[in-house]
Amino acid sequence: MKKIFYIVLDGVGDLPISELQDKTPLESASTPCMDYLAKEGMQGVIYPVDKGVAPESDIAVISLLGYDAQKTYTGRGPLEAYASGVKIDDGDLGLRVNFATVEITSRKILDRRVGRSLSSEEAKSLAEEINQKVKLEDAEFIFKSTVGHRGILVIKRNKDLSGFITNTDPAYGREGVFGVALEKFSPYLTSAKPMPGYEEDKGAQLAAKLVNEFTEKSMKVLENSSINIERRKKGLLPANVILSRDAGSSLPKFKPIEELTSLKFACFVQMPVEKGIALLCGMDVVDVPLPSGDLKNDYTLWANLASENIQKFDALYIHIKGPDEPAHDGDFLKKKEIIELIDKYFFKTLLDRIDKNTCIICVTGDHSTPCQLKAHSADPVPVLVYGKEKDSTVSFGETEAKKGALGQFLGKELIYKLTEFAK
Repeated sequence: MKKIFYIVLDGVGDLPISELQDKTPLESASTPCMDYLAKEGMQGVIYPVDKGVAPESDIAVISLLGYDAQKTYTGRGPLEAYASGVKIDDGDLGLRVNFATVEITSRKILDRRVGRSLSSEEAKSLAEEINQKVKLEDAEFIFKSTVGHRGILVIKRNKDLSGFITNTDPAYGREGVFGVALEKFSPYLTSAKPMPGYEEDKGAQLAAKLVNEFTEKSMKVLENSSINIERRKKGLLPANVILSRDAGSSLPKFKPIEELTSLKFACFVQMPVEKGIALLCGMDVVDVPLPSGDLKNDYTLWANLASENIQKFDALYIHIKGPDEPAHDGDFLKKKEIIELIDKYFFKTLLDRIDKNTCIICVTGDHSTPCQLKAHSADPVPVLVYGKEKDSTVSFGETEAKKGALGQFLGKELIYKLTEFAK
């Protein structure tokens, strides 16, 4: 049985860009290692969740691991809370949050991510200040920063809260329990309210009220925080509002992935939501250092750890965040550069250290993040599989992948294909 490297490049898919001679960042990038795998393997395209769905990473990852997100998903907030070590019971409210910058009087959001300049240390201090100074009238809460501007909020009150509430972050909508990135939105802080169909639900009414109370009270604390006063003096944006989204009031129940695939999986992940999913589906989690800011070092380290750990498991799921962030900023040159760094330092190091004849290597994305949209889209993503058969494709990219022998299929089918190829 061959070992499986299941490698997901977050947000790698894109659309043609005129400044790149109508190529995508992936097609324009110099990627000799991924091109080698494509040329010696086969390609196709996948819709990570379903046609017409522009997925957030969480439901895309659930699908790529072989689960039906429509049946198992309960909201991103509980997943991230669980991964961050915060206990959440059924009836507690979990939310994914961002520190952001708002113009206090108009409530216009100036930057949803504080210009990506908020350090994890600053965020941790701000979170501690909020936990000390904010008191809700009729509930307890735990607020925790995670990575950079990101965090989680858990509100507890007699286990009687419902996650069917709208977001205060206007960049994301909700379709049932699914969070949906919006291509166009009004950049103003919104109030949480029960979702359509849940207007009379007492748990949703109370959950929305508590989220709004937390938003207002935390905004007052943040606006006057010494950290934000110092940031303003330095010409930096203040982290003076908390945007919340993707509420849920229970954790998903996954069948163990080893029962689904008969494989012992471990994972390398950077973001809390991916870690939460991995833990809940019974994967071992290989601990890796937080990103250092030196991508050459980080990608080399990950490749070394992957090559060392593959012998302990049947398969490794490796989720690399890199391409997604510059795509959200509309920076196609930076996205191209990061793809090149992943190829040069992650893939080259990995391929130099493993016996390729004993491996199945799959490379794909969890969704497309077109730079022109600065948001996730419903476009399919390319997938390559090395180690089974070979087709006529010659390089890894969106256009070539459409010609590949793997054809077109849904993300939830991929892991089962890899399992069969490994036998």
